[in-house]
Amino acid sequence: MSEISIERYVPGDEQGIVELIVPIQREEFGIEICAEDQPDLLAIPSFYQAGRGDFWVARQQGNVIGTIGMKDIGNGDVALRKMFVAAAWRGREFGVATRLLECLIEAAKVRGVKHIYLGTTAKFLAAHRFYEKHGFDLIEQDQLPASFPVMVVDTRFYVMDL
Repeated sequence: MSEISIERYVPGDEQGIVELIVPIQREEFGIEICAEDQPDLLAIPSFYQAGRGDFWVARQQGNVIGTIGMKDIGNGDVALRKMFVAAAWRGREFGVATRLLECLIEAAKVRGVKHIYLGTTAKFLAAHRFYEKHGFDLIEQDQLPASFPVMVVDTRFYVMDL
């Protein structure tokens, strides 16, 4: 099996990112959404790689198998967005999600981030366990900063204090 790498997004990654994320959203989570509904996916440098933000991809043999984004929302805070891992690469055996999250947390610390916030849906039980295991605390929506970009599907929220 070839090595899995975590790399910072570079222009040209868009197709692989869209081909990973949209089917997971539509087929696994039943969210009626397409790439056009997510303009951030085609504007990663200006949307994510600004301020303290960034975006990373996990690759295996050149294919995008995972993503994670960090959106600067001001006041030393960031929003964790677009964390997806292809079904075949999930689980402890590969550690892709953990490596993506560790990359984001390390970059956040280096950049002086104070808090990492995220939103998810009540349906994603495995995601809840994952975030809690990695040090995120469940919070109420009214505890989010006003600048946090709440998505329509977000019903459960977490924070990590750095």
